[in-house]
Amino acid sequence: MFTGLVETVGRVVHRVEFEKGLRFRLSAPGLAGQLSAGDSLAIDGVCHTVFDVAGGEFTFESVRTTLSRTTLGEFVPGREVNLERAIRAGEPMGGHLVQGHVDGVGTLTEVEDAGETVFLRFQMPDEVARLTVLYGSIAMDGISLTVNQLFQDVAEVAIIPYTWEHTNVDRLQPGAKVNLEADLVGKYVDQLLRPYRESGAA
Repeated sequence: MFTGLVETVGRVVHRVEFEKGLRFRLSAPGLAGQLSAGDSLAIDGVCHTVFDVAGGEFTFESVRTTLSRTTLGEFVPGREVNLERAIRAGEPMGGHLVQGHVDGVGTLTEVEDAGETVFLRFQMPDEVARLTVLYGSIAMDGISLTVNQLFQDVAEVAIIPYTWEHTNVDRLQPGAKVNLEADLVGKYVDQLLRPYRESGAA
């Protein structure tokens, strides 16, 4: 479980294909020393298990199912990615409950620079849009954000200077793909109500 509060930005240094998917090597000198093989880590909002931790770097593998549902297939050497370790019991919950299970890939449609705040608008796939509410929470590339405006399947979020400086959002331009995870509470409510909708109950 994660909170959507990015700890640091890492950099992809190596990518190689293997029989089950892709294997990546990431550099994160400030964070790698706090990791151990087997730890869970959110990488641009996607939960992975790390191994081979050494020299400020670590390795993780992404299987084909994950690659088909996220942006990780776009990762190439030099790309910067958001990193967050799993939360531990007793630590502050500063963001919102994030599983690291991406619900769909969105497309950035607009970047508006409004001085100290940058507004990002992205189109959501149906499976995310129907679970997203105005002023609710959404995770974009692993960042816990509040939905500032909602236009059917397009959400707007506000990026404050701290988030701009401490995540990889400065790389985003219209057309960029982003990992989206809908609010966990909304997903459970949707699942509980599904039998009633399917039966036609009022």
